[in-house]
Amino acid sequence: MGVKNLWDILDSCKQKLPLNHLQNKKVCVDLSCWLVQFCTANRSPAFVKDKVYLKNLFHRIRALLALNCSLIFVTDGAIPSIKLATYRRRLGSNSEANCDETSSQPLTSLRRNKGSEFSRMIKEAKHLGLALGIPCLDGVEEAEAQCALLNITSVCEGCFTSDSDAFLFGARTVYRDVFIGEGGYVLCYEMEDIEKKLGFGRKSLISLAVLLGCDYSNGVRGFGPEAACRFVKSAGDDSILDQILSDGVKATRKCKGKKVGINQNKAGDGDVCKKTNTSEVGVSQDSGGQFREVINAFLEPKCHSPDSENVRR
Repeated sequence: MGVKNLWDILDSCKQKLPLNHLQNKKVCVDLSCWLVQFCTANRSPAFVKDKVYLKNLFHRIRALLALNCSLIFVTDGAIPSIKLATYRRRLGSNSEANCDETSSQPLTSLRRNKGSEFSRMIKEAKHLGLALGIPCLDGVEEAEAQCALLNITSVCEGCFTSDSDAFLFGARTVYRDVFIGEGGYVLCYEMEDIEKKLGFGRKSLISLAVLLGCDYSNGVRGFGPEAACRFVKSAGDDSILDQILSDGVKATRKCKGKKVGINQNKAGDGDVCKKTNTSEVGVSQDSGGQFREVINAFLEPKCHSPDSENVRR
């Protein structure tokens, strides 16, 4: 999922670029996101049985290799402890979560069930990639965090992922989706554009995750995207995290204006949210260091070192 509503907030920064934009570039791929895209686009019973996802993956790889685009496949590792509640809620059961709920020990990251159908699909996709000369890296925990680290350390020039929290882990260039064939294109988001057009740096985006909700938190009750944007912009990127950690979030916030919405038409002026009516938002204060835990999860993710041999191979 990433951060709730973040893709909508960043919409004015989206670039639709021709496929040859990727020519001669080196990019990393959050492999599970590609497979989820294939599964979402084709829900027929034969999709898994006939391994249509592998055929789709092969054609996508072939199109990118034809552009001399170098790929690195990255897969998810263990599930971070802070994400376990979200993971179990999505799963709908604890069938893949083999841990003792009654244990008094602190929660730790949870190893994924390698025997699940999706894990099998990931394994087959990795084998296909390796057969085509594409290196595959198993992340320590979150694949998008590992991709972001490879990007900010210049091991690769961009990340393929549909998880918007890649920016919160430090990614600078994110390719959300790619379409091959005649008229092919890629959807690209640059952190530089987000900073210039919307005035949001990495710290601001992490603050939006705290307020709106993400894989690690349900967010703060009463905050929608407009109110969250205003609150974050009022503090500024340099001090927003310190303000949240030291002061918490104020109990109420009043905004004047007739209509509250995200300003996508005039994004260039740095004014993200219009203020036109009077509204009052009720929120809660930080409880038990939850804000700090979420913030640290984005600032200090568990990843392989970018100069590690298993990254460079």
